[in-house]
Amino acid sequence: MPAPLEELERRTGYSFRDPALLQRALTHKSYLSDNGTGPFSPLDDNEQLEFLGDAILGFLASESLYHAFPAYPEGKLSRLKGHVVSASHLAEVALALDLGAYLLLGRGEEMNRGRVKPALLANALEALIAAIHLDGGLEPCREFVDRFVLSAAPGAGSLLAPVPLDAKSELQELAQALRLPIPRYSIVQEKGPEHSKIFTVEARIGKDLTATGEGSSKKVASQQAAAILLQTLQSQPEYQPGG
Repeated sequence: MPAPLEELERRTGYSFRDPALLQRALTHKSYLSDNGTGPFSPLDDNEQLEFLGDAILGFLASESLYHAFPAYPEGKLSRLKGHVVSASHLAEVALALDLGAYLLLGRGEEMNRGRVKPALLANALEALIAAIHLDGGLEPCREFVDRFVLSAAPGAGSLLAPVPLDAKSELQELAQALRLPIPRYSIVQEKGPEHSKIFTVEARIGKDLTATGEGSSKKVASQQAAAILLQTLQSQPEYQPGG
């Protein structure tokens, strides 16, 4: 059974005027396949809200990064935005909010650990962003995104730190300075049609240091993975040169 939605409202600091919107944002299509309806009627799944939330998040991330880094070229802003809105980061934010505990899932998804599936969590977070926008307008939506997605959300790290233009080179230089193994990259997933594939690449140093990135090309995805792993190394004292 999902946790009470009032708990989630307390976590996020936003109380819905229309609780049906919040419930819809947390309803996976598998639940309706099994049950046909939910506690609110009419009730749809969260896929349309996910579509809207993706667009809203993209706009708010672009706006925030534009103001935060006025001297950055368009390409660097785009790479930084790609990290901010990546499915891997959104899933981390959703885990930090324990969003999975509030989802309505079908029996199959429940048995297959749907409450901790990264893609499902990322989609639910986008749907939640859309629900807040529809319920209260852009301002509370912006506050939510700033607090939980763009800022240092618990367990998600700070995303407004500059991403290097060539993260792979910087990561390799830092690894060499720290006498660590050379970074290795591998494609872990390809999804989507041939003309618009999304690649997921894992960056790995040794056995314990890993990060994943997504992008429309292997190059973009590997740069994003390198940037995340570089940020990890730079934020931990034991990996500082001379430390």
